[in-house]
Amino acid sequence: MELTQTLKAFIEEGQDWERKNTSVKGVSIIRLPATKNRAASLAIDINPIGEHGLPMKKKGIMIMNAVELAAFRAAFTNEKVDGLIKALEDVLPERKAAAKTSKTDVVQI
Repeated sequence: MELTQTLKAFIEEGQDWERKNTSVKGVSIIRLPATKNRAASLAIDINPIGEHGLPMKKKGIMIMNAVELAAFRAAFTNEKVDGLIKALEDVLPERKAAAKTSKTDVVQI
């Protein structure tokens, strides 16, 4: 099944807040419920996988369109953010990684 057809089927038949993993590790698709002002929609959730094969964060970054994706890319590639994270790492103690594993169906991208 083609990607667009898979996504159309997911938005029509999926459950509210249902998540489908993709073939890109750390990237999943979430079906957002309809509200009074908009129909049900889909979003990309990005939550990188750590060294133990578990998500790095409890919640990832939800991206709903190309404009949001471009804004996040710009922020992540800003050299000042690199300097800020280095300063944070100098100030804060090291944190432990923790999460759970789960197996679900995968959407091929």
